[in-house]
Amino acid sequence: MATLGDATGVLNDLIEINNDRVAGFEKAIADIQDENIDLKQLFQGYAEQSRKNGLELAAIVGSADDIETGNSVSGTLHRAWIDIKSLFGGSDRASILSEAERGEDAIKEAYEDALASNDLPASAIEVVRSQAQGIFAAHDEIKALRDIAKA
Repeated sequence: MATLGDATGVLNDLIEINNDRVAGFEKAIADIQDENIDLKQLFQGYAEQSRKNGLELAAIVGSADDIETGNSVSGTLHRAWIDIKSLFGGSDRASILSEAERGEDAIKEAYEDALASNDLPASAIEVVRSQAQGIFAAHDEIKALRDIAKA
């Protein structure tokens, strides 16, 4: 059976990618123009979801010395790519949603990997599974909105 010590790395990876998600949505919110104002509210809700996820995961990790508070290198690079795209006209609704869906693909994969690993103790599995359901629903909503915007 996995112990909390075994799970710290997996949980910190999830905290990190939730931090990336917050930063990514905050960047998108700052760049969204008035014609896509509805996306601001949606993205604010998802940023708040990841803040809550991070706090729940940090509570499981417990020791402040072991909690990841930063962002991943890939998340930082993704936000830099969003910055570059916005300079070259990638600010239409379909582009915004395509970039958001790419970010959602990454966090969805991280949760799938965490749940598939044998590193989570029983005390963490239910929290991660519950968070994953919210992440998967957000991914599906953004993907559906992207498909509508591309049509």
